[in-house]
Amino acid sequence: MSQAEPALRRRMPIGAEPSGGGTSFRVWAPASAEVSVVLADGREAALTAEEGGYFAGFLPGIGTGDRYRLRLDGNGQLLPDPASRRQPEGPHGPSEVVDPHSYRWRHPQWRGVGIRGQVIYEMHVGTFTPEGSWAAAQAKLPFLRDIGITLIEMMPVNEFAGRFGWGYDGVGLFAPTRLYGTPDELRGFIDAAHGHGIGVILDVVYNHLGPDGNYLPRFSRDYFTDRHDNEWGEAINFDGPNSGPVREFFASNAAFWIDEYCFDGLRLDATQSMQDDSRDHIIAEIARTARAAAGGRRIVIVGENEPQETRLVRQPERGGFGLDALWNDDLHHSAMVAVTGRRPAYYQDHRGSPQEFVSAAKHGYLFQGQGYAHQGKRRGTPGLDLPPWTMVSFTQNHDQIANSARGLRLHQRTDPARLRALTGLMLLLPATPMLFQGQEFAASAPFFYFADHGPELAVAVREGRRDFLGQFPAMATAEMQARLTDPASPELFQRCKLDWSEAERHGHACALHRDLLRLRREDPVFAAQGRYGLDGAVLGPEAFLLRFFGEDGDDRLVLVNLGPDLERTSLPEPLLAPPAGRAWQLLWSSESSDYDGGGTPPVENGTGWSILGHATLVLKAQPADQD
Repeated sequence: MSQAEPALRRRMPIGAEPSGGGTSFRVWAPASAEVSVVLADGREAALTAEEGGYFAGFLPGIGTGDRYRLRLDGNGQLLPDPASRRQPEGPHGPSEVVDPHSYRWRHPQWRGVGIRGQVIYEMHVGTFTPEGSWAAAQAKLPFLRDIGITLIEMMPVNEFAGRFGWGYDGVGLFAPTRLYGTPDELRGFIDAAHGHGIGVILDVVYNHLGPDGNYLPRFSRDYFTDRHDNEWGEAINFDGPNSGPVREFFASNAAFWIDEYCFDGLRLDATQSMQDDSRDHIIAEIARTARAAAGGRRIVIVGENEPQETRLVRQPERGGFGLDALWNDDLHHSAMVAVTGRRPAYYQDHRGSPQEFVSAAKHGYLFQGQGYAHQGKRRGTPGLDLPPWTMVSFTQNHDQIANSARGLRLHQRTDPARLRALTGLMLLLPATPMLFQGQEFAASAPFFYFADHGPELAVAVREGRRDFLGQFPAMATAEMQARLTDPASPELFQRCKLDWSEAERHGHACALHRDLLRLRREDPVFAAQGRYGLDGAVLGPEAFLLRFFGEDGDDRLVLVNLGPDLERTSLPEPLLAPPAGRAWQLLWSSESSDYDGGGTPPVENGTGWSILGHATLVLKAQPADQD
């Protein structure tokens, strides 16, 4: 049945690709002497050995929808394709041939996105709607557009074991999970997002594979290495013997999502665990490969990096890896301490002080090489020269909500006024803001860690989660340990699904986010993201100001007070003085009645200042004779 492959260009170096009246198969299995394709009807065809441990062949008459497995060296166990484009029965079942050309794109003119000016929205498809599907999520795109979202960051969707999960235990890296719909329904979601002016990037995990359904070691042990430690399992072999095809596998995966699904970029999970001592780091290679796959489209690549290594966002000619932005945990930690007053575990090095917010607004990371008590070592690398949009700022994300043990969102951990004030600050900072799904309407649904595994693995995951949360002293008590949730509980997963009726009932929360994002987008000074300069000063124990400089004195003053009312007959701070010939006029207040606030009295009358407690106020420099 197998024959020489006709003259055609493969899109990817591995996997099954239909074309020319059949399907081209290619797989890397360097330890095997024979590899064959076994079809669902029992037909079997041997692939031809190539140099470097690859096996390839063209099977005529095989096309879209046909299911197959691979057999190594005549072994009785049939395996899924490591580069399977679809696993309709889950990671342990047969692979399915998928034609990437079958979908007809409705917005082929879409030219992609750049990082500057974006508002990111983190989405977990399985809990974003009650249905938990791409089709259902697509219906919510007009709402996100109207709020002001410009870029969706989709949590991992590659195939994983079980009925539900976060997606970070993926094992079928080229196969969109069967749980959320078909490959073309994923394409349909991305296509529809583009029609609404929204880009979509995908969270990808290149630091480990999940514990259930990972068949890569059956094809080659060289996919993994013991040369590096990894907190989630075996480290990926990016720099050891036979690492070339491994690097190609992961770099090709990055290109695959950009090419075949028109994703607008990637978010690289836990890049500190993508360990590579090569001269050409795998992160830099992935970034180059992904951008090449985009052709003329612009894409955004965001990194998560716990050690805060700023070289990731520097250009290759400066020794960097060429990413566009990095998550900024520092700002989140300061915000949480400021509004909750708690400093356990990894919050201990933050005080939530006004100076921390001023420094974060001006410089991004707070730790850029200083000592870090929580880890007993230095943390971070210099980044004072980085433009502000390279920092992704947030007050909520999937990890941090789940780490509250009860899955509480920020509005459930502080009072409404402080929440509004902090929201105003976060959405007007020159950094790139990110919201977590439902944040924009104060969703009541918690977000727990959940993962559906078999009994033995489920016990290990549950105990591992308890150990992790035990770093928080309050959660290490016998009382709280007994109350911690079971990640394998289907009921727990269901509780995390958003109740979309709240988007209508919580109109004040929607208005808050919509108005702030409109101000960020349409006001020339905020839209400039610090282009004309930014400075700040501390006004009190919980109060500070940020001054955004505009052209020709068109400045903005952001006053943030997370404490009680601040009444001063005078404030010896030059940043409070209006530009020559201008006076400050209130432009926006977190205490507007539109947001369920209590109203805003006059802020400054020339003889004194009255800065509301638990509020953020925005003043605009107007000509002095203008009302």
